[in-house]
Amino acid sequence: MSPAAGSGRVLTVNGGSSSVRFAVFARGLERLAHGRIERIGLADTTLCATGPAGPCERRVEAADHAAAASVLIDWLAAEGILEALAAVGHRVVHGMGRTEPQSLTPELLAELERFAAYDPEHLPREIALMRACAVRLPRVAQIACFDTAFHSQMPPVARRLPLPRRYAEQGLRRYGFHGLSYAYLCEELARLGDPAIRRGRVILAHLGSGASMAAVLDGRGIDTTMGFTPASGLVMGTRSGDLDPGIAYYFARSEHFDAERFQRMVNHESGLLGVSSVSPDVRDLLAREAGDAHAAEALELFCYQARKTVGALAAALGGLDTLVFSGGIGENAAPIRARICAGLEFLGLRLDPERNRAHAPLISAENGAVRVRVLHTDEERMIARAAVAAKEEM
Repeated sequence: MSPAAGSGRVLTVNGGSSSVRFAVFARGLERLAHGRIERIGLADTTLCATGPAGPCERRVEAADHAAAASVLIDWLAAEGILEALAAVGHRVVHGMGRTEPQSLTPELLAELERFAAYDPEHLPREIALMRACAVRLPRVAQIACFDTAFHSQMPPVARRLPLPRRYAEQGLRRYGFHGLSYAYLCEELARLGDPAIRRGRVILAHLGSGASMAAVLDGRGIDTTMGFTPASGLVMGTRSGDLDPGIAYYFARSEHFDAERFQRMVNHESGLLGVSSVSPDVRDLLAREAGDAHAAEALELFCYQARKTVGALAAALGGLDTLVFSGGIGENAAPIRARICAGLEFLGLRLDPERNRAHAPLISAENGAVRVRVLHTDEERMIARAAVAAKEEM
């Protein structure tokens, strides 16, 4: 029997800085509806969704994430799929060390609000979504599912920040993110019978507009690229990734940046967009790179940093048995996968060019010592499973 059997439908809510992704799952975890609300707070806010009545795309009014939650619930009611809704699972990017999903209580909400500075790009919006859903659906269980939970077993040396010890005692450490995606990918590797997920060395690469990698040893996450916030680690669509901390001082002195202005730059104006000056989207940059040196430089930097990171995480693992590409870029950009892997032959990693171009599930060459896989991730399904499990324990 499915874990969701007998527990009714589950709505999953995944809030971003200017968007909300959602899905509704039936008792057996069949997907009944899915979609997104994009460009929240702008004049052209759009609902793109698919439900029992078919696809829907229309302009909506949503000045903030709370208003977007009402738009979502109204659409679900019109589609007739709010009936028998048993739980709403919310993706919460920062869990401050929590290892399990938790029922949404006033105490938990208050604590999340106290720690909003840990993740100012996500937590305030996620809290607004949770509060709005609780008001509109007062008899439905609200469950918080934490993206950091997957990384909770990292060894102390991988969690530690080299700051004065008193700050570690206040909770400043490396937390890691994209954990719901990584948990799903580990389950997929187990389903596929990949021996490395049970006893071996795996690198998971979640490459999208937000990008990170995780090192998994014998099924346990031991390190990852994102640290205290999701702005750290790899170069991303609009996020800088790791920077010399002296850069903050430089901008404060030379450009008179305050903390908020610096935060906006490293999260929304940097990465592929900042280097290319044209787009944060790899598809746009691949189309332009032949005639646009800046676009080509942005892609080169992205692949170079990713390649270095595979090497670093392989060092932490003591070698490599399986590399997994996932996320929008990892699943769909064959040239990026090829460029990241080029030069990693010393690890025993070799791609089959034809398999790679075809986005095959297994793209490594027959004579390669490392399995290289392309797997679709499904954070919404993981949220639904976690919400069901948490509700059953209530």
